Amino acid sequence: MTAYSRTRVATRPRAGTGRPVPPHSAGSGPLATQMLLIDGHSIRVGRQAGTGTGLPLLLFNGIGGKIELLGPLAQRMPRRELITFDVPGVGHSKLPGVPYRLAGLARIAAGILDHFGHTQADVFGMSWGGAAAQEFARSCTERCRRLVLCSTSAGAVMVPASPQVLWKMAIPLRYMRRDYARQLAGDIYGGDFRNNPDLALELFRHVRWQSLLGYYLQLAAVMGWTSIHWLHRISQPTLIMAGVDDPLVPILNAHILKTMIPHSELKVFNCGHLFLLTRADESVRVINEFLDRPDTNGR
Repeated sequence: MTAYSRTRVATRPRAGTGRPVPPHSAGSGPLATQMLLIDGHSIRVGRQAGTGTGLPLLLFNGIGGKIELLGPLAQRMPRRELITFDVPGVGHSKLPGVPYRLAGLARIAAGILDHFGHTQADVFGMSWGGAAAQEFARSCTERCRRLVLCSTSAGAVMVPASPQVLWKMAIPLRYMRRDYARQLAGDIYGGDFRNNPDLALELFRHVRWQSLLGYYLQLAAVMGWTSIHWLHRISQPTLIMAGVDDPLVPILNAHILKTMIPHSELKVFNCGHLFLLTRADESVRVINEFLDRPDTNGR
């Protein structure tokens, strides 16, 4: 146990030894899953062990996304150890007893790293998870070597989406009705979804609807949160990735992040909000190239 969190694992005895073994399941993809009790939260964690060496990549998912949503990314990164989790009240993680904030989510993530014996990781955040990744880089600075921010912003202080897009995001009907998800996917996600709305059916196959409360707790976690006043203090080398046709997080937000974060670079994709999924091969090449660069200046 470390100063970062209190971690317990639901266990079962190993036959003939009496030693506890964490329960694992293969899940529906390359990320093996298990339930951990961290900071009082019952959290479903996914991990790909990887065949290579080096630091793991800790992934913060988008809003409503469960572990399996990042399965295609993991399949394209077989050498890299990947660690991700369903946030409280989303996917298979239990609803929290009280609301949480991003600082609490950073503590949960640190506890997960503790469980796997990692003192440091590279950190990735997609959309809503990009805010969580920024918070982790700030509150757990020494545990984050490099930072990848994908389709995200500085939070409350941002160039907002149009009111029509925000309204469609605020009502989670797309998670409950596939026909509705297909109908509005292009308006929310832009890019490839405009010409191929059937992509939404594949996307929402990996989004497990749990409850309205879980969804709104996730929205509440970032309510009023912003990194704009401390972005200039992010010391980690940072890769910012954005789609040129992103109705949900207009691309100007990526340029703001690039301007404010000292050691940052920007990669723009000719796609929309979810280029990570629709342009997965190109996205993985960019991420791997950034993470595999030799460290400089003592980092």
